[in-house]
Amino acid sequence: MSAAAAPVIEVHGLNKSFGDKHVVIDLALQVQPGEIFGFLGPNGSGKTTSIRMLCGLLTPDSGSGTCLGYDILKQSGEIKRNVGYMTQRFSFWDDLSIRENLDFVARVYQMPRRQEAVERALEHLGLAGRAEQLAGQLSGGWKQRLALSACMLHQPRLLLLDEPTAGVDPTARRDFWEELHRLAALGISVLVSTHYMDEAERCHKLAFIAYGRLLVQGTAAEVVESQHLSTWSIHGERLAELSEQLHGQPGVDQTVVFGGALHVTGRDAAALQESVQRAARAAGLAAQPIDTGIEDVFIHLMNESGAAQRLRAE
Repeated sequence: MSAAAAPVIEVHGLNKSFGDKHVVIDLALQVQPGEIFGFLGPNGSGKTTSIRMLCGLLTPDSGSGTCLGYDILKQSGEIKRNVGYMTQRFSFWDDLSIRENLDFVARVYQMPRRQEAVERALEHLGLAGRAEQLAGQLSGGWKQRLALSACMLHQPRLLLLDEPTAGVDPTARRDFWEELHRLAALGISVLVSTHYMDEAERCHKLAFIAYGRLLVQGTAAEVVESQHLSTWSIHGERLAELSEQLHGQPGVDQTVVFGGALHVTGRDAAALQESVQRAARAAGLAAQPIDTGIEDVFIHLMNESGAAQRLRAE
């Protein structure tokens, strides 16, 4: 493999514990240049710890790998200087203006011609008109733009974004993802953790993690296909009651209400069909098979991993 085609992230067997809590267990990931890689999992699943190991802020207890070609165990300083890391919480200074915050970050990176870099960053994400506004007065969407501008100041080839759109309105989320795809088209790689399924579907690749364990990774289509699930949809009223009735029926692994529809999912397609059609007829409702979605798979995997974790704890 040529240097130009080498993965920007390639790690194997990463482990991290805090006291007696094993937070990340044998993590293996590979992220390619220009790829948006989505990292999904519930709170406490190990996403943030994994990202901090990748960007050099935490040293793994064991495992190996590289980030931007630098050894994650021996060259964490080089990694920190060459990635853009956006934390889960807004981490800039409320009593400094947007311009002052960006100038401070440029000083930290000891950037030459830093004023030019700051002005370029202000223009690039539409912050010039608010450059003198205090960061503490910004809405969530504008704080997000400031954080992304700061990440990009030193022109990194890799962005590590930890739930960057949490608490941001839908319009700001859409604009943010359009910017991520523009950056990816320029060859910049992005690893982004998220709870939003619509964002997961906008990633080139996905990885699901729960209780510190990587469950599955691949494209959205590959992730869905790997689980071999069948899904039926039932529309109508009193769906919560019907959901309860279907629990534990042959072939039924999970039931989830999505607005005016009940999704019923399982691996035994024939048994699932029989149970769903019988329950729907009894309720006077129509049922139809549908394509299994990424959210159906996510819920299924989280339920399975929760059950497995409970067994390990017994």
